[in-house]
Amino acid sequence: MTEEQKGIRLSDSQRLSWLRLIRSENVGPVTFRQLIAHCGSATDALDMLPELVRRGGGRRPIKITSLIDAEREMVAAARMGAVFVGVGEPDYPRYLRHSDNPPPLVAVKGDPAVFRLPAVAIVGARNASLVGIKFARIIARELGEAGYAVISGLARGIDKAAHEASLDGGTVAVMAGGLDRPYPPDNIELFRAIPEHRGAVISEMPFGWEPRARDFPRRNRIIAALSLGLLVVEAAERSGSLISARFAGELGRLVFAIPGSPLDPRAKGTNALLKNGAILVTETADILSAIGPLLDRPAVDDTAFLAPDAVFPSVAQPDETDRDRIITLLGPAPVDIDDLIRTSGLHPATMSLILLELDLAGRLQRHSGGYVSLLYG
Repeated sequence: MTEEQKGIRLSDSQRLSWLRLIRSENVGPVTFRQLIAHCGSATDALDMLPELVRRGGGRRPIKITSLIDAEREMVAAARMGAVFVGVGEPDYPRYLRHSDNPPPLVAVKGDPAVFRLPAVAIVGARNASLVGIKFARIIARELGEAGYAVISGLARGIDKAAHEASLDGGTVAVMAGGLDRPYPPDNIELFRAIPEHRGAVISEMPFGWEPRARDFPRRNRIIAALSLGLLVVEAAERSGSLISARFAGELGRLVFAIPGSPLDPRAKGTNALLKNGAILVTETADILSAIGPLLDRPAVDDTAFLAPDAVFPSVAQPDETDRDRIITLLGPAPVDIDDLIRTSGLHPATMSLILLELDLAGRLQRHSGGYVSLLYG
């Protein structure tokens, strides 16, 4: 067993504290990580949340998930045979862990060994053509035979075809809602079959959470992050599959696309990807030859965040003058955090703490690429 597979395991109390923290109001993957860095542990972070919100100018108390609610969610997971896995633990998906701002906790049901396989995501149109479905099945099956896991989102059409064809090789379905709220309902049998084979179903969302439209982009980002590359089989000009492809590019994953007829609306998205530099795919070998060299890359050294409770060096606490200066520099237009640091002259850790306070108070919006803006109202 490698050092990565040994990992660090959370205790039961740590797991509950992590779950309480990530389920609390205004706490996402970025704020979770910063809270651990500033407070030293999830337990201490829970205690400090009210004060941090007050410093950030919060107008009302923050909603902190209770121990009872966290325990209730743990019971719900155990009842359906799922577990919560922390980002530093050996069963946490390795490619997801090495992406930007991975979810601190994910709920998983199935075989964790599937996350140690090299993986390719396959996505595409829900109203897929018969040719598109057939091609997705061929690619997914051959990827499985080559030792790759196939990642997708359990949607109708291309997603379903990819999952079904890779059941024996290993497939992962990423949910937009809680694990107990699979969507769409007509794929429930496939949802049940995946963990019974060599695969797994995974979600960062709470149990009982019904998926909403805005939850699917979050799911699409995880689909991209779980893989070395993402293949779009069919996609209209504006589709979730193109959002997944954009996320894949932002995360440094390879983007593949299958060309289609200019007369088919479902090919407009894939053809546009090819015009913009996606790798053209006409057979599985195209994917394998592009991804092969990536398999020997060394893993990212992220051991600092793998520790369940990592205490980071303390910095001088910001005063009201520092906070006022940052609020003055911020506005509704996104700005680069590095530019904020250079302009303000504040220590990066001090800047991080001020932004954390504003974020927890509901006054900050974070954007991709390390940009932030101020929320009004």
